[in-house]
Amino acid sequence: MYLPMRVLICPDKFKECMTAGKVALHIRNGISKVLPDAEFRIIPLADGGEGTVAALVEATGGRIETVSVHDPLMRLITSFFGISGDGSTAFIEMAAASGLNLLTRPERNPLITTTYGTGELIRHALDKGCSKIILGIGGSATIDGGVGMAQALGLNFADATGNMTEPGGANVGNIYHIDFSTLDPRITSCDILAACDVSNTLTGREGAASIYGPQKGADAGMVKQLDDNLLHLSRVILDLLHMDIKTLPGGGAAGGMGAGIVAFLNGKLRPGFDLISDAVKLEERIRWADLVITGEGRMDFQTAYGKTPGGVAQLSRNMQKPVIAFTGALGEGPEKLGDLGFNAVIAITDKPMSLQKSIKDAGRLLEQAAERTARILTLGKRLEF
Repeated sequence: MYLPMRVLICPDKFKECMTAGKVALHIRNGISKVLPDAEFRIIPLADGGEGTVAALVEATGGRIETVSVHDPLMRLITSFFGISGDGSTAFIEMAAASGLNLLTRPERNPLITTTYGTGELIRHALDKGCSKIILGIGGSATIDGGVGMAQALGLNFADATGNMTEPGGANVGNIYHIDFSTLDPRITSCDILAACDVSNTLTGREGAASIYGPQKGADAGMVKQLDDNLLHLSRVILDLLHMDIKTLPGGGAAGGMGAGIVAFLNGKLRPGFDLISDAVKLEERIRWADLVITGEGRMDFQTAYGKTPGGVAQLSRNMQKPVIAFTGALGEGPEKLGDLGFNAVIAITDKPMSLQKSIKDAGRLLEQAAERTARILTLGKRLEF
């Protein structure tokens, strides 16, 4: 009895070029030209950064909600979040409300930027009845320890004289009192999980201000002030909650947002790929497949460290499923990719070309590379060794 090949296509995006969903469709189109009877399942993936909402909405048959929130400078903007097909889970990208991409370079100033808008996105998700929130915390313009987010959810922060503190990184050092009685009560029954792929602690040489401050607009003096403020906040939280966020691995992610999620919302930090793969039931889908195909815009030795294709390859190897990856460019150390479980990694360019040309033609190049790969697969079936 003839059974068609079952192909799972689960790529990440090609950054600044194609979404994960478009990448998957081009791969399917190329393979189906050679294997028209193949059965395909498409699961766009992400690692918690840009594209996470789109990937999870598509993978779960969900929808995008458009809402008004405040940007890092407290200007009203139109933003978005996703809701799963069953309505239980919200998908949020911090960058959609508190992202560096929302500011011009002269506007970057983590002394005044705030995560308030991310808290508003969480509140909108609660208003829709979501009982679980998956939050991608990459690309922020902020170093406020998640205080702004918590303020948007009702938490009151006061200075030594009892006056409420304003949002912004500069004001974190003025916090001496935190009133949890005003926090949105729905938070206590909501499971909040943040995709976090860094181990940086909140303060110090490897902390949020020292490592990420300069890219957010901080000079040396601002970095010291922000680091001191976060250290002060950690001491206040230790005193009030008996919780040591100063040494929390990942606490320094997104300007201390990692620590804030744990301290203020009782949330959890998890590696981005693990979080996303669980949400889309990736192991179950790999188990179904005869062949797994993944990929992203660039692959190199860093693919092993939390990147989507590396995670797919390791899961596939564990289940003894062959896995192929397509990439726009192969970087340093491609020979190490085989150790992750990839059976083949294929660069899609077919001749020397500029980066601009490869980006412009990426869809066509990917489809043609997938078609060539499928022809090699059929040849392998006919050859005897």
